[in-house]
Amino acid sequence: MSKALHHLGALAAIIVVMSLILSAQSFAIGVDKPLNDPALEARARAIHKQLRCLVCQNQAIDDSDADLARDLRVLVRERLSLGETDQEVLEYVVGRYGDWVLLNPPFNTRTLALWIGPVVLLLFGGVFAVVILRRQKYQPEVAPTDLTPDEHARLQALLDNERGNP
Repeated sequence: MSKALHHLGALAAIIVVMSLILSAQSFAIGVDKPLNDPALEARARAIHKQLRCLVCQNQAIDDSDADLARDLRVLVRERLSLGETDQEVLEYVVGRYGDWVLLNPPFNTRTLALWIGPVVLLLFGGVFAVVILRRQKYQPEVAPTDLTPDEHARLQALLDNERGNP
């Protein structure tokens, strides 16, 4: 009986492994259909590397597996297929999603916070650190003082009271 049970367990394990292997294809990420013209596809890939995935936020749509990134890749390929230049495609996408969709946004009044914000935060952090360090440097250290005989007696009475000694 145990031999039959062992074979049944092995068969069940094989079925589970095969099910996982075969179902893995359903979890596979769909690959975009590249353009037939290799030069046009190379242009599309170059544009993909300039556009930010709006879901992943710090990843180019060329590297992203998000559905929105795939949609943007399809959009770029469609626009290029219509005969638009790389600049026209980028302008179209920026017009739709704003400068933030570019991985390297231009320096202008709308993107000023993106470019200057980190520098300002770093400066404020440095000033804050200097102020804190100077305050600590100039604070006098308080040396512990010995207890007076009266304080020592009061402390001993409190300790004795805690221990249950009246």
